[in-house]
Amino acid sequence: MLIVAGYLRVTERERYLDSCREVVEQARKANGCLDFNLGADLVEPDRVNVYERWATRADAEAFRGAGTSGELAERIVGADVREFEYDTEIRL
Repeated sequence: MLIVAGYLRVTERERYLDSCREVVEQARKANGCLDFNLGADLVEPDRVNVYERWATRADAEAFRGAGTSGELAERIVGADVREFEYDTEIRL
């Protein structure tokens, strides 16, 4: 399993998130997507928290393609997003 987690720094956060709605909907329908979320940080006004969970790295890469482009990419002014691979899951 692959987890992608971290944050983006963006300009015009609400506009950025509104523009991402379709991306989130598409991701959640993609093969191997177990969870996909982008959300406004409660403390920092330019921060968008990122959380993705994929069955496999191949599933994530197939969805991502070339990555973010156009207006969305232009709004990102910083980022710290990392990938974590693991093979054990415990449901609480």
